[in-house]
Amino acid sequence: MATQSPAQSIIETLTSRGQTLAVAESLTGGGLGFALTQVPGASAVFLGGIISYTTDVKVRELGVGQSVIDQYKVVSEEVAIEMAEGAKNKFATTWAISTTGVAGPGDYQGVREGTVWIAIRGPINQSLTLTLDGGRDGVRQGAISSAIGTFARILSA
Repeated sequence: MATQSPAQSIIETLTSRGQTLAVAESLTGGGLGFALTQVPGASAVFLGGIISYTTDVKVRELGVGQSVIDQYKVVSEEVAIEMAEGAKNKFATTWAISTTGVAGPGDYQGVREGTVWIAIRGPINQSLTLTLDGGRDGVRQGAISSAIGTFARILSA
């Protein structure tokens, strides 16, 4: 029997629990939602997502406080948490995952290229920071894989 991928594990676990998921993505540009919806049956639990690539979309669509962005920068744990909370509230889901970071090339607002924040909000809350290499594609793919892997581990605990 083939080993189940973390994304498959997430969809199966959420389905069995009757729970739902939404995403709020910045640097991953929809890649997280795409990876999750590659799994057959995802439509039963994945309600949607917001690609908030710009600061004004984070504020307007996800309710991230401009004061939080001003104080901590757009690539921060605080903003990642508010993005996830915003998606969870907007879609009325059990869980939400957010990604924000600097894919590059180059640093952004003094934040190093490869810096990523991921926040998971739901019955268990967790946030993590990553420092990734591998250029723009490597950083984005690493963020997607880490978000999925971390959430799968939370669900299996």
